[in-house]
Amino acid sequence: MTQAIARTAAGLITPADTPAAPHFALERPLVLATDLDGTFLGGSEAERAALYRWLHAVRERQSACLTLIFVTGRDLPFVRGLVRQQVAGVPVPRPDYVIGDVGTTIAGGSDIEPLPELEREIAARWRRGAPSDEHARSALRALLANEPGLREQDTPFRHRLSYWYEPATLSSGTLAKIRAAGYDGLLSADTFLDVLPRGVSKGPTLRQLIAHLRLAPDQVLVAGDTLNDLSLFETGLRGVAVGNAEAALLSRLRARPLPRTYRSPFPGAAGILDAVCHHGFATRPTRSATEA
Repeated sequence: MTQAIARTAAGLITPADTPAAPHFALERPLVLATDLDGTFLGGSEAERAALYRWLHAVRERQSACLTLIFVTGRDLPFVRGLVRQQVAGVPVPRPDYVIGDVGTTIAGGSDIEPLPELEREIAARWRRGAPSDEHARSALRALLANEPGLREQDTPFRHRLSYWYEPATLSSGTLAKIRAAGYDGLLSADTFLDVLPRGVSKGPTLRQLIAHLRLAPDQVLVAGDTLNDLSLFETGLRGVAVGNAEAALLSRLRARPLPRTYRSPFPGAAGILDAVCHHGFATRPTRSATEA
């Protein structure tokens, strides 16, 4: 019986019902700094499995050429659970580092634990002179207690305070009140409001981590799909807004074009593979090459 054939965004042809990895190698080092929901975790099961197989293959054959960084709004318990999962029988690749909680957490190591030496400035900006993280959080809760359209998320974040919000009822003065208190308010997906330390978000924290690790910025590819990923693209690093990116992010990218940000037509994981080739980290395979 003839096997089903699936084409990935990178032009790869591979049997859909086998665990074969994509057949293209990195041509230079890659630091993949990717959002999770909608991006690394976006697209179909087959598209996600293709990306994860490729990452495993690169780590096996070219381990020195790949650094994987998750840059997410999710917390560390979520990430630790994620890397124990599989997609179509393919283990989710473990990151080398995690920038979590919308840039307010930096973690690494086999147990994906916070790296205090890298978080000191983030913690100081969060506390703003308060005796503890919780004192700062309590003060912000009190500040926003009567703001319309807000419902606090019940996840115990460390250096952020997060809400679900109703776009129709959110007061125009809420973000101004947050800023006057010395913090930044970030809206995304018409759903989430994150209160963050001033000047801290995904992009600036990624820049800090890259500098600490002495990685060459030209080796970095950032990937995202929502407005809280905009700061990644504003770093000036090579980037991809994947094909399922939210309208608010695309609107901002149209208003202020960023030449190194590629808009892939492919969703989620397929958009990442597409961008790896678009930005010259690998050569896009042809049908004849992959069938040889």
